[in-house]
Amino acid sequence: MRDAYHEELDSIGDSLVEMARLVGSAIGRATAAILDADLKLAESVIEGDEKVDDLQHDLEARAIALLARQQPVATDLRIVVTSLRMSADLERSGDLAQHVAKLTRLRYPERAIPQDLHATILEMGQLAQRLMAKAAEVIITKDVDLAMQLEQDDDAMDLLHRTLFQHLMDERWKHGIETAVDVTLLGRYYERYADHAVAVAKRVVYLVTGEHADELQSDIQPDIQPVSGVEGA
Repeated sequence: MRDAYHEELDSIGDSLVEMARLVGSAIGRATAAILDADLKLAESVIEGDEKVDDLQHDLEARAIALLARQQPVATDLRIVVTSLRMSADLERSGDLAQHVAKLTRLRYPERAIPQDLHATILEMGQLAQRLMAKAAEVIITKDVDLAMQLEQDDDAMDLLHRTLFQHLMDERWKHGIETAVDVTLLGRYYERYADHAVAVAKRVVYLVTGEHADELQSDIQPDIQPVSGVEGA
């Protein structure tokens, strides 16, 4: 019975990894769709989100069954509860990729993104995909150091998000209000997607250590050595 129990715990972890890989692929394909006005690719992203939803529902059902049958405590309980929260983050990431694809469909056959913003949106999409790939790796390896790196990586997404707003606020903006709204929404989708990838990594930190990532970071004090000739200044 205990072997079957731990196999079920492992299978929940496998489902999380599969969800992370699916939503990582989705944001990459959604980015390509919106940049190329590729309706077929956008539709595949929209339809593919159903599989992510199904995985989450199945994971929730198995996790709740484990809670009811096994009444886990300590680390095992942390695994089940944290997995439920990670699945919600991943499901929401899939929704955000779907939102990008739906914007492609809404503006088709026109391109939603002006040519002068293509490079920024492409970079945001690629970064989002890399963040989710790293989150999947963290789920597999339980590498706390790697998990802690994601928040630093997310700073790059925040910078790209601000870059979009700089374009929107530029007096030379010539693409109209509708496009400005589209770009604003799109930037928010990528920024929130990255936040969910970071949240997944933080939950792994809690799963492994029993402490929240923010608490661990505050415990790390920089090793600052006094500079010669400055002491007592």
